[in-house]
Amino acid sequence: MATFLYKLGRLAFRRRHFVALIWVALLTLAGVGAASAPPAGNSSFSIPGTEAQKAFDLLEQRFPGASADGATARVVFKAPSGEKMTDAGNKATVEKTVDELADGSEVASVADPYTGNAVSKDGTIAYASVKYDVSGMELEESTKDALEDAAQQARDSGLTVEIGGDALQAVPETGATEVIGIAVAAVVLVITFGSLVAAGLPLLTALIGVGIGVSSITALASALELGSTTSILAMMIGLAVGIDYALFIVSRYRAELAEGREREEAAGRAVGTAGSAVVFAGLTVVIALVGLAVVNIPMLTKMGVAAAGTVAIAVLIALTMIPALLGYAGRRVKPAGAKGKRLGRFRKDDPKPDQPAGQPKANLGTRWASFVVRRPLAVLLLGVIGLGAAAVPAASLELGLPDDGSQPTSTTQRRAYDLLSEGFGPGFNGPLMVVVDAKSSDAPKDAFDDVAGEIKGLDGVVAVTPPAPNKGGDTATITVVPDSKPSSVQTEDLVHAIRDAGGDIEAKTGAETLVTGSTAMNIDVSEKLNDALVPYLVLVVGLAFLLLIVVFRSILVPLKAALGFLLSVMAALGAVVAVFQWGWLSGLMGVEETGPVMSMMPIFMVGVVFGLAMDYEVFLVTRMREAYVHGEKPNQAVVTGFKHGARVVTAAAVIMMAVFAGFIGSSESMVKMIGFGLAIAVFFDAFVVRMAIVPAVLALLGKRAWWLPKWLDRALPNVDVEGEGLRTAAERGTGPDEDRELART
Repeated sequence: MATFLYKLGRLAFRRRHFVALIWVALLTLAGVGAASAPPAGNSSFSIPGTEAQKAFDLLEQRFPGASADGATARVVFKAPSGEKMTDAGNKATVEKTVDELADGSEVASVADPYTGNAVSKDGTIAYASVKYDVSGMELEESTKDALEDAAQQARDSGLTVEIGGDALQAVPETGATEVIGIAVAAVVLVITFGSLVAAGLPLLTALIGVGIGVSSITALASALELGSTTSILAMMIGLAVGIDYALFIVSRYRAELAEGREREEAAGRAVGTAGSAVVFAGLTVVIALVGLAVVNIPMLTKMGVAAAGTVAIAVLIALTMIPALLGYAGRRVKPAGAKGKRLGRFRKDDPKPDQPAGQPKANLGTRWASFVVRRPLAVLLLGVIGLGAAAVPAASLELGLPDDGSQPTSTTQRRAYDLLSEGFGPGFNGPLMVVVDAKSSDAPKDAFDDVAGEIKGLDGVVAVTPPAPNKGGDTATITVVPDSKPSSVQTEDLVHAIRDAGGDIEAKTGAETLVTGSTAMNIDVSEKLNDALVPYLVLVVGLAFLLLIVVFRSILVPLKAALGFLLSVMAALGAVVAVFQWGWLSGLMGVEETGPVMSMMPIFMVGVVFGLAMDYEVFLVTRMREAYVHGEKPNQAVVTGFKHGARVVTAAAVIMMAVFAGFIGSSESMVKMIGFGLAIAVFFDAFVVRMAIVPAVLALLGKRAWWLPKWLDRALPNVDVEGEGLRTAAERGTGPDEDRELART
């Protein structure tokens, strides 16, 4: 591995014009594809194997032409104080608005509030339901403008008018904080390298990689039904790992220059050593993201594969374009410590004039590691107890999916949601659709009535509409309005109660009862994600565990890495619950509405955080193993690893936290939550687990940390992540190719 990457790095350095041309061409091609691609529609939200999806598919078969996936809008009207919606003037305004809405070319139907029983009992609130032929993302701007204009005209007449539903669905915005995150990353890089040129290389390559990845996703969005959130998450992860991977290679390049090597040789060795760690770190991230496919939710699978593709691009760019750009930069990228010496200053780890040669002052990483190996048990206990305390809120985790009730109060969708709750009850925003399949029943109409009657007798039901059969008379839909809001535990209990009652009815009548609708689908998603979490953990952690055994040639080091990850991810989930569910610091994070944590959050965090956690494990511990295999004692190897890697790992973690935190400003609640969760998870994992718990455990284990059964050692391939082959060649005075020839003879 190291020898191959060494040659690749030297080749990219020499053929930098060709390498740069290839990446620029790929970026241009992806950009042209994105610009010429048709706009993306709604991302597919099918959930194979669930009752809600089965009912949805049945509706498409038995009610053809119903535009089940078409956009909807609820135009909600509220009368001025002291008036009612049934007053003549207000009624005329609403009817005029309904007529204007019905003229739209993409409008399938508009329900008049006064003929559809859509006026509240106190008469102050009414709503008109608008159904469109196409999805919200496919609506023409003129159609959306007509909807907003009609609402504005009703407002001008004195009514309060808000619009709910997905007709006004927009691409989520990330806000200015994303730019701030990149700016923070730039500042950290300048401080780390002490050079604008060296700092600019990781940023440039990361932006090119993300540009290729996100443009490719945009180009394929329509064909693959990728949602806008997919590209945002790919950008988030791609930026973070892209900067980090390039940072590690540039840092190693400067270290190689400081040892007196020529620039092409330094580039080759940087890619051969740090590049090997990048490959395996990237592999763990890709495994974790692609492994999301085991959940069998197409939207989640697509998100994972798209993000994994962006990570793979980041790895390839780090291995090829970084050495090419180093070739262009030439002497503008200085050896490590060269800037301070040129200016007549001494670095902290350089010998002072009155300090004996060969005894440089220890840097902060060395001093910290020395402290940890002297008091490993105390550090270990403090780290574990601290993360355990942070994880306590995770015991109260409640899962759900965001709806209009989680939108900021500044949006018309949220205000419409609140008006409907006020006028018709909280459950009105999440009605349940019950589908009765009586094709096998001898008396379909009686079966429909039995189901409706059974549901009316259940607790928590406010209203049940009469059964609405299809043309064939073998299937009917019944709308059920709960007395609780869509994301509540009470509504979830009602869904299960209806399904339980349906089992008894099927036994008596032969008619199958299915519950669907957005609320039921959200419940099914949460349950499916919960059921998939353990198999996913076993798959991803198991594969990565095997990969790390190959990398570190140890059993206990990968095991310690996996257990440390579990601590950090549980602590991060605890922080997410505290902020987004309990409301701690919610104002600071811009969280206007607390509630259940997004259903996908635990499994998504497990996947992404595991991959990122292994990044720091690989980057930091490979340096320790490199020192250990070259004769240093276990504790000294830990100190040596921190001496060379702590500063870079710290910078990488701060950069990744800044990039993730930048997405907290997103208008999309899911993106905001994921940005915060990943940022806090990186903090816990990098600074508590990898910087404190890992050296403490290695110090306690001593030589046992690097134990591997001899039979397994012989069976495993030697991937040479530490660059031992390169070092051996240098000691013999030969290049890697000549060294291989010597080994053969």
